[in-house]
Amino acid sequence: MVPEPDSRYLVDASGYRGSAERVVLPASEAEVVEILRAASANRTPLTIAGAGTGLTGGRVPHGGWLLCLERLTSIAVSTGQVVCGAGVLLRDLQRAIAPAQFYPPDPTETGASVGGSIATNASGSRSFLYGATRLHVRALQVVLASGEVLVLRRGEKPPFEIPVLPASKAKKNTAGYYLRAEADFMDLFIGSEGTLGVVTQAELALLPTPPSLFTAVIFFESDEQALEAVDRWRPTPSLRMLEYLDAASLDLLRARFPEIPGAARACVLAEREGEDAEWLGDSAGMEQSWFATSAVDRERFRGFRHALPESVNDLVRRRHLTKMGSDFAVPVDRNRDMLRIYREALDREFPGQYAIFGHIGDAHLHVNILPANDEEWKRAGELMTDFARQAFALGGTVSAEHGLGKRKRQLLHIQYSFAEIEQMKAIKRRLDPGWILGRGTLFNGD
Repeated sequence: MVPEPDSRYLVDASGYRGSAERVVLPASEAEVVEILRAASANRTPLTIAGAGTGLTGGRVPHGGWLLCLERLTSIAVSTGQVVCGAGVLLRDLQRAIAPAQFYPPDPTETGASVGGSIATNASGSRSFLYGATRLHVRALQVVLASGEVLVLRRGEKPPFEIPVLPASKAKKNTAGYYLRAEADFMDLFIGSEGTLGVVTQAELALLPTPPSLFTAVIFFESDEQALEAVDRWRPTPSLRMLEYLDAASLDLLRARFPEIPGAARACVLAEREGEDAEWLGDSAGMEQSWFATSAVDRERFRGFRHALPESVNDLVRRRHLTKMGSDFAVPVDRNRDMLRIYREALDREFPGQYAIFGHIGDAHLHVNILPANDEEWKRAGELMTDFARQAFALGGTVSAEHGLGKRKRQLLHIQYSFAEIEQMKAIKRRLDPGWILGRGTLFNGD
């Protein structure tokens, strides 16, 4: 079909919008094959789209065709694994495997698709214990630009030599291709943001649902108290989650959650397998904190955490500007250094116009700047680029879970040299010689 300019297929969750000559919605892998063969024959650029929940413009086309996989929704569940189509939404996946099993990575956006989460190597709050998507993918079916179908399983190496590029010291990284000595063939496609092939089906590992969990939202009267608690708790065995919200984040949430203590200036969401709470020790603000006594409470706490990015996005939309958010991570021992860099610059440049929240257990905090006009938006972009440089200087990454897409592709040059990026491009030329897939994502072009 020919999309209207305001089509939902031409925009992502950040508000970044593009255009396409045609939107195609295959209902099977065979249809995907035919579409790719036609695009390759005509050298037509093809952008791959999932559910549109991304924040970097990777699924947004700049001309050509848009291939949306939302109709590939098969799910086959067995003990310890699920085989599903790329268009399955994560919330539908979790619903299909509950209550006996769960999918560990737990990306924050449950409306994301399986294919989209694989394309960005997505992670979430429980990734503190379980790691990102890559660790839980057992097999993939991938259609190359030529229409060739690959069936890949864990342990199978690429049929050609791949270069080995330096790895970030952060616990998470999804900037550029996964070119490591231990990489399997499927690892090239995981986190490649739809630039190397089209994932149509995945086999994912599942875990048994823990018999009991201890979940808490713990409020503090200062940032320092929260940071000290995080440092104490981080080594705790079986700890699944350490999430942080700063004072501005809590203020954004008070209208929806008036029960937030008035004196709270930071909070940490923590979750551990088991019912023991002794690992918390003595923490300021404990008497006013929230503790889950049921699955309903845990879901309420999850909603509390997820309401924050929704509130930020609503505010940005009302101001008619594209969201300005970070996705940088640093080594755990540099967490305080990076937070100090954020605070000093933001208090100077954007006082009262920012919020910081996210995966503090992995030293992966999201900075959200709330510009009031176009001039401030431009200045915020310059500041984000400076933050990216400083995160990399501390041994971190310019993208920990969202990818770089089109909006942030220039950051790839901060983390990698020209020669290293050329090595990535060589991989793309081998798998997509016509350079038709995801044109403009990660790289400017060929």
